Amino acid sequence: MILRMKRLFILQLLVLLSLAVLAQFTQTGRVEYKSMPSKILNEDREYSIYLPAGYEHNSEKEYPILYLLHGGGGSHTDWPERGHVGDVANQLIASKEAAEMIIVCPEAGKTFMNYFNSPDWRYEDYFFEEMIPFIESNYRIITDKRHRAIAGLSMGGQGTIVYASHHPELFCAAYAMSAYLYSMDLPFIDPDDPAMRKLQNLVEENNCIKYLENASDDKIEDLKTVAWFIDCGDDDFTFPLNMEYVAEMQNRQIPYQLRVRDGGHTWEYWHSALYIALPFLSDIIREN
Repeated sequence: MILRMKRLFILQLLVLLSLAVLAQFTQTGRVEYKSMPSKILNEDREYSIYLPAGYEHNSEKEYPILYLLHGGGGSHTDWPERGHVGDVANQLIASKEAAEMIIVCPEAGKTFMNYFNSPDWRYEDYFFEEMIPFIESNYRIITDKRHRAIAGLSMGGQGTIVYASHHPELFCAAYAMSAYLYSMDLPFIDPDDPAMRKLQNLVEENNCIKYLENASDDKIEDLKTVAWFIDCGDDDFTFPLNMEYVAEMQNRQIPYQLRVRDGGHTWEYWHSALYIALPFLSDIIREN
């Protein structure tokens, strides 16, 4: 009887140990949906945030940060729900292809769809003066250039390039997907819509090719401190714009990486881009 009870106890102990080990290896990161106040925009602003698996279990560890921007007409839920960034990050981190990092997706689709400043909509000021300080003081983040990166698609691809160009001292890397780099006449854009005209004017005011053409030699040297990656599908309507931008980068002798893959302006393309973007950004962070 005693021997049987000992065997049962040992069996139960082994089961518990096995469950503990299994739990350790099946922990995954999670996406949360949050909001923060903004005095600049005079409203609360939503964001989504991916926290890696170890975030809860090691209260001392700090993490690199990626700001991941959605496209025009989208929201802070796009990357988690349509791009499945949490699943991709979990997979790549588990396989060691990507570093553990925190990923923040801002909301730039409500009220007025744009990442840039206008007299009545200072979104870029909000991003740098309020959002980055808020995120990096409320989460355990390594708050230096070497561990901060930015990426985005379409309008967010332009935002990525503009933000990293305006503040190269803040970002170690910038990954632009299908970037909408200046205003175009497109069939789905209504030129008679006042809000759309305002949006397109702001896009053109932040024309990325003109910015490079007019940049001083000192600014060009600053831009060389950022690891640039341009990713665009060969069937994408932004493909000619991205090739113009790459040509100007070559002209100004700014190092970059370029990927042209089969695909268009679709979530299938941007989801697959994450499998390139997160390892690329991780390699830059690890090198630092």
